[in-house]
Amino acid sequence: MKVCTAFGTLMVLSAVFAHAQQPQPTIVAEGGQPDDRASARVLYWNTKKNAAAGRFAINYGRPVWKSVYDDTAKFDALTKGKIWRTGSNFWTVLDTCLPLKVSGREVPVGYYYLGLHHSPDGSNWSLAFIDPGRVRAAHLDAFDIQKAVVEFEVPMAIAKTEAKAEKLTITLSYPKEDIRKVTLNLAWGNLALTAPIDVNVSD
Repeated sequence: MKVCTAFGTLMVLSAVFAHAQQPQPTIVAEGGQPDDRASARVLYWNTKKNAAAGRFAINYGRPVWKSVYDDTAKFDALTKGKIWRTGSNFWTVLDTCLPLKVSGREVPVGYYYLGLHHSPDGSNWSLAFIDPGRVRAAHLDAFDIQKAVVEFEVPMAIAKTEAKAEKLTITLSYPKEDIRKVTLNLAWGNLALTAPIDVNVSD
């Protein structure tokens, strides 16, 4: 009986050892299920032609604010001097068929990946524009945004937080009397940022 038990144990150990020796796969996959994603869009409509005059949109994932971020020192340690992907999962995307001017910087018609840069001293935030073509060529995921080449940045102003945003929320607001003057609003937890957008849309 003891011989059988010992033999059985040896067989189990041999199987475990053989499994451990099998080569691990070089490529693995994750994801594939729907995630929490949002879109903020401004559409311009030509009432005389009864047709669209142009639009732009920002599409982004909505990460949840964590209580650990309430500690300003810890939040700064995580973000200072770094580019944050400004969302979760897939890239945050600006898609515009209209020429824009964001914080005074010309942004031509096109498709851009966006990031958020926190200055090394922690005093300033800026919106980082990344070329999707270069990202695709490098096979970069938004998780590796630190490896992406930033084409240019535009400053964002720090705003007062009226209410804590539990999930990242990006909105585009504009006054009825001047619909070409849009404000990009970003709110996440205790963080609130804005940037002015001038839209070049013809009558």
